[in-house]
Amino acid sequence: MPDQQEQRFFAANAWVDGAWARDVLLTVDASGTWRDIQTNTTPDLALAVTRLDGPVLPGLVNAHSHAFQRAIVGLTERRSGTGAALRDDFWSWRDRMYSVARRVTPDQLEQIAAMLYAELLAGGYTQVCEFHYLHHAADGQPQADPLAMSLALVRAAQRVGIGLTLLPTLYMRAGFGAPGLREDQRRFASTPDSLLRLVQDLQAQTAAAPRVNIGVAVHSLRAADAAAVKDVGAWASQAGWPIHIHVAEQTQEVADCFAHTGQRPIEWLLAHLPVNEHWNLVHATHTTPAELAAVRASGAAIVICPSTEANLGDGVFDYTGYAQVGGRWSIGSDSHVTRCWSEELRLLEYAQRLTQRRRNVATQTGSSASSAAVLFEAALAGGASATARPLGALAVGQRADFLVLDVQADALLGVPAGHWLDALVFSSPDARFRSVHVAGQPVIRDGTLADADAWQRIRQDFVRTMRQLWSA
Repeated sequence: MPDQQEQRFFAANAWVDGAWARDVLLTVDASGTWRDIQTNTTPDLALAVTRLDGPVLPGLVNAHSHAFQRAIVGLTERRSGTGAALRDDFWSWRDRMYSVARRVTPDQLEQIAAMLYAELLAGGYTQVCEFHYLHHAADGQPQADPLAMSLALVRAAQRVGIGLTLLPTLYMRAGFGAPGLREDQRRFASTPDSLLRLVQDLQAQTAAAPRVNIGVAVHSLRAADAAAVKDVGAWASQAGWPIHIHVAEQTQEVADCFAHTGQRPIEWLLAHLPVNEHWNLVHATHTTPAELAAVRASGAAIVICPSTEANLGDGVFDYTGYAQVGGRWSIGSDSHVTRCWSEELRLLEYAQRLTQRRRNVATQTGSSASSAAVLFEAALAGGASATARPLGALAVGQRADFLVLDVQADALLGVPAGHWLDALVFSSPDARFRSVHVAGQPVIRDGTLADADAWQRIRQDFVRTMRQLWSA
């Protein structure tokens, strides 16, 4: 986006410090950062002020994304196999997911990601953490340009205006004890040294790209040996980069880890690495109370992905146990079967209600009587850990990302002011946002990209790419 001048916005209602505030004057400086937030004020009519046409919320970080998996949404919902092979679970889904992972080109990845990132913006996300392991060409050989797949994601984010935390990912082996990767995983291949070179080259290439930062990821303990995980963790922490890792998503993963190491995945991770506030443990679905307490004590955060964890049959995260020890967490849409944060938060709470047979579970360990408020505030706070960026609040020094609610939407129509957030999370169909702003600039209007021509091209490109991938 071009350089901008200082801007002022006035909202009759805005979410400030965890509650609705009245008559809020919001000032954005030339860098796209909140310079001043004043509540209970009347704007000086002599100043240039944009009056926002609905209640205002801060934008949310999507802390876990595999953009290419947007291309299989709706295409893995039929069982496969017969007889003894009838069982359908994460591992059979993974084999189907690889059908795209091993074929998608840089150009196709850019088209898929542009469509996805525009949808994420419309769903209220203003920054996305891209857990990226498609490093090589489809045949597993190095790309002519080693950055080709990574920069396709950067271009997609820049096209639509979303912030991007790109997380190049270490992936070395097919599983615990495996000597290397499977044939259909060859394009994921990396080592600590190759990953470090990739990260350094990406930092140089994206230094001038607005709202882009680079971190690292380790795919999982099953996908990398102990020495490699330690190496990546050490230089990530030294550099202050966010580091993400899939962990304890599946019961088989937990059992395999125990069989090979004598410890459960989170237990091993915390025992062998200096896990700290830079670490983000993705899923952590299968945990013990002691593990959750240890994660909290380490300073690390957990990334919960309710819609994907439900779609894949992973299990239900122990939200109550983690909240009781004060654990930090963020939200991610992972495989993108849904692409709005209100649905993720709704499913997180509903899963707890179903397993505990109680209502308003989030409020049992929160400081608010509103389940939506407790969940939203926690997810906002966790976004800063996931990105290592000042994001997630209408507050001085934070990037000026915000959402304007449409109170005329069916889900919010007639709802008293104090309950807008509750209805946004727990009433459907989902209410569209009137507008979404990133760094003070409008990127979404009335549910689609503010640039209508760009949105039409992105849709056309996505349809063409889907035909290329699925016509055979």
